[in-house]
Amino acid sequence: METKHCNELRAGNAGDTVSLRGWIDSVRDHGGILFIDLRDREGLTQVVFHPSREELARQFSSLKPESVIEITGEVLNRSEETINRNLDTGEVEVHAETLIVHNVSATPPFPMDETAEKVNEDLRLTHRYLDLRRPPNLKVLRLRHKAAQSVRNYFDQTGFLEVETPMLFKSTPEGAREFLVPSRLNPGNFYALPQSPQQFKQMLMVAGVERYYQIAKCFRDEDLRADRQPEFTQIDVEVSFIDREGMYGLMEGLMQRIWKDVLNIDIQTPFPRMTFHDAMNQYGVDKPDTRFGLHLKDFSETFKNSEFKVFSGTIANGGVVKAFNAKGLADITQGEMKALEETAQSLGAKGLAFIKSEAGEWKSPILKFFSDEEKAALKENLEVEEGDIVFFAATEWDRACAILGRVRLEAAQLLVQREKLTIPDDVYNFLWVIEFPLVLFDEEKGEFASAHHPFTSPVPEDADLLDSDPKAVRGQHYDMVLNGVELGGGSIRIHQTSLQEKVFKEVLKIPPEIVKSRFGYMLEAFRYGAPPHGGIAFGFDRLVGILAKKNSIRDVIAFPKTQKGQDLMADAPGEATDRQLRDLHIARMVKQDK
Repeated sequence: METKHCNELRAGNAGDTVSLRGWIDSVRDHGGILFIDLRDREGLTQVVFHPSREELARQFSSLKPESVIEITGEVLNRSEETINRNLDTGEVEVHAETLIVHNVSATPPFPMDETAEKVNEDLRLTHRYLDLRRPPNLKVLRLRHKAAQSVRNYFDQTGFLEVETPMLFKSTPEGAREFLVPSRLNPGNFYALPQSPQQFKQMLMVAGVERYYQIAKCFRDEDLRADRQPEFTQIDVEVSFIDREGMYGLMEGLMQRIWKDVLNIDIQTPFPRMTFHDAMNQYGVDKPDTRFGLHLKDFSETFKNSEFKVFSGTIANGGVVKAFNAKGLADITQGEMKALEETAQSLGAKGLAFIKSEAGEWKSPILKFFSDEEKAALKENLEVEEGDIVFFAATEWDRACAILGRVRLEAAQLLVQREKLTIPDDVYNFLWVIEFPLVLFDEEKGEFASAHHPFTSPVPEDADLLDSDPKAVRGQHYDMVLNGVELGGGSIRIHQTSLQEKVFKEVLKIPPEIVKSRFGYMLEAFRYGAPPHGGIAFGFDRLVGILAKKNSIRDVIAFPKTQKGQDLMADAPGEATDRQLRDLHIARMVKQDK
């Protein structure tokens, strides 16, 4: 007798005596012949209980779905007319001879079939152990495992070492809000849970590791949404003696390996490359979805002398006029148009100018201000036809790009709903977005901030501009984008103390005492022979979500948190006792009702 899993038996096993164990998926009584479908993480097998076996029949009467049982019996082929073609084990069934009931299940709080997807998510998360038991979720966990194994095998074969870095670090609050951990042994001091292993992996390069990776846990105390969790996983990578081209090749190989191992799909390399400026100019976002068009076009030259003063005045003040053609969306409803206007206004637009082409003519409140030459330029450059609608933005370049970039995505979804645009979910358009600005100017604070992080090295030919024009300096930063999702980002790092100090103190204007307290050990380490190095980090949850075709990373994490950061199953976070707080030298502050 062999113990088999529930998706293992085939016609060739007929005559074997086997043992199966798992959960009861369903119970059926067909005129005295008793059936159950037995399920484990691998699949289903039909088990038959003959009424002639009185003890088995008696035990059967108490069985309920989701109870845990173990049976032994003989494998028999089903008759031709009873074969289940939809089941991998559908040619056979096991005729039970013995039955052990390990645990009788209470009635689950929600259905365990596909209708569970319609059940309130909070209820499913409260009973996450049941939700995970369902075959679709077990399939996702298996896919995640395969992806992780693929990552580890690839890096092992390309000479990397997997190194674990600490979970307890110090606060460096230049990024997202951190989780703080009080130190009992150092009263009044706190650790911070790492947002990423960034500084540690650079220290590993100084230490001579040369090729490091880690499937690392990271933490951010942020407001949550579909693609955010307070704790998440990233594939963290750092390499010595590498340039951008070398990094592109290594990471393209990683993606090839994952897609082949997990989906059996061959990914073509090298990936296309697009500068940050071109991505914003054409798509309005630095992570463009290139599976469809609706490209943004610049009409500043066309409208610089326009009678429409909103456009010409914006251009005269250094702004731009941009537009795109949402082909086929002239039938947009008032409600849909209002939603697009609200999107534009949320990004700083005063409204959303448009021109419709329908019933053989162009329609728009602003059309009366346009000359024939301006209309002709729009028609030619945007290929305006019957049934189209053109949207405009007139403001600063970056804001105009962002406004139309968001409207473009929402218009695309409206076109998909109308079946006028197809965005295939089985096409994987990988893309490198490169040449980001090294720093961005914060108008409110009146100072520069890192576009990526302060350890990013400038493009060598731009380094001299750090003193005269920091905004013009490009960083050696690169993002890998897939179908409008940023899979990961990284950069070639600064490895020289003098340049790193210059960026900290002269460009970013970080006070010397702050530089010393946060980064002093790094600057000191660079004095002892730091090699050139660069790295990248991929959002592993997001990557698995794409592989599994899931919209939310909550669906690919075994025990996710809600949007309030709560674990409903374990009822976390919970209160600390007075003794715990006293040991940590922390006073409890209670908000008083007004």
